[in-house]
Amino acid sequence: MSQTDQARGTTGLGRVLVALYGVFAIAAVSRASVQIATRFHEAPLAYVLSALAGLVYVVATVGLGRTGRRWRTVAWVACSVELLGVLTVGTLSLADARAFPDSTVWSAYGRGYGFVPLVLPVLGLVYLRSERRRGRA
Repeated sequence: MSQTDQARGTTGLGRVLVALYGVFAIAAVSRASVQIATRFHEAPLAYVLSALAGLVYVVATVGLGRTGRRWRTVAWVACSVELLGVLTVGTLSLADARAFPDSTVWSAYGRGYGFVPLVLPVLGLVYLRSERRRGRA
């Protein structure tokens, strides 16, 4: 592991998380953009939530990929918002399916995406916590 990799904080799990978040950012923003542009009237809440999820993924990607305390704080907030979003939207989409006539990235806890949207913020928060501990040592 080079000093450059250590300085960037992009080794091991960090690199995998940045890559996964990047893929989800592109997928969610692209999907939401097409849905909003072509079918917004069909399920406005679902499409706006998908766009919000995409923006959260973008912020998390940048926060995890950058160094410094400020960027780690950005990543903490993004991963926390994502986890809260997945749990809230997941629960609401199962409790009142009529409110979500079309699925979002976070619907049913990310079932349409193999539950990765539920697992990803947990991994992100665990990673950030381990990095904080490692920084103290």
